[in-house]
Amino acid sequence: MDNIKPAFAKGGKLGFLESTFDAFETFLFVPNTTTRKGAHIRDCNDMKRTMIVVVAALIPAFLFGCYNTGSQVGLEGFQAFAYGLVRVLPMVCVSYIVGLAIEFGFAQARGHEVNEGFLVTGLLIPMIFPVSTPLWMVGLSTAFAVVLGKEVFGGTGMNVFNPALLARAFAFFAYTPAMSGEQVWYSDWTMMGAQVDGITGATALNDMPAFFADHSALDAFLGFIPGSFGETSTLAILIGAAILLFTGVASWRTMVSVFVGGLAMGYLFQALGVTAFPAWYHLIVGGFAFGAVFMATDPVTSAQTNKGKYIVGFMTGAVAVLIRVVNPAYPEGMMLSILFMNALAPLVDYFVVEANIARRNKRLKTVK
Repeated sequence: MDNIKPAFAKGGKLGFLESTFDAFETFLFVPNTTTRKGAHIRDCNDMKRTMIVVVAALIPAFLFGCYNTGSQVGLEGFQAFAYGLVRVLPMVCVSYIVGLAIEFGFAQARGHEVNEGFLVTGLLIPMIFPVSTPLWMVGLSTAFAVVLGKEVFGGTGMNVFNPALLARAFAFFAYTPAMSGEQVWYSDWTMMGAQVDGITGATALNDMPAFFADHSALDAFLGFIPGSFGETSTLAILIGAAILLFTGVASWRTMVSVFVGGLAMGYLFQALGVTAFPAWYHLIVGGFAFGAVFMATDPVTSAQTNKGKYIVGFMTGAVAVLIRVVNPAYPEGMMLSILFMNALAPLVDYFVVEANIARRNKRLKTVK
């Protein structure tokens, strides 16, 4: 890399590909650039390393999603895992190819470094989609999310909404039958020489009491239920949460507040007699746990202040359950809730900062 680097530097034969070369070099090695002035703390954990930690935290849910996809069509053991892996790998490849191609194109056109955020987004998108989603739909949704969700705002760190959720929102509203309803969870494949039977069935969110009449809460917690690829296993998601919290990548304030907000709203509906099932059922079905751990904690689109994280997290969980219970048109409320709070997070931070300023000014007057 050092030998060919001069050719990609400004003024070199391939200088127009400087940002592309830099992306590959910094992906392989810790950047060797150093600051020349000012006081800085030097750390090997740059943005790419932070993103890799998030990818590692997603692996438990990804691996279980492979197995559960196969188990939902009656396969067992390694055959179930292989079946799920074969189904999801094309979606992952399409997501990364389309997203990174757009990211590299914008970086080249603007002459800046390639943003690292898509390392995570590229894996999140297929994990929050049903495995039956057509590949062209995955690619189109990814392009929409990257172009209109990130690049028009300036790239990673400047986006208002979570790009992965924007991809799902686009697919949900543009191609609703492929994303929600009783005909989503199906299979019609020949695997290892044997025909795999097709299945259809409603998720827990379509009719919670009826669903838990056929499935135990333990099955829902472990993830042996229909659902989007990476969202079914609360246990696997919590393992990922432990990785994020141990490494300090995600905020425990936001994460815990989402669960508290969901429980509070669930218990309120239960107390009012609107729902007849335990409030904590909401936490182990659908995308609630996945959204709380991997989406609501996005450091770019969530609140930046500590108090703001409590407020935004609590409201995210509460609004998600509110949408689930009150609006039957959207049985899964986590996506809309997080996107809604993404829009409000800067306003929450503004009022938190203004309240701090007012309190300090009042204290100053008291001292004087």
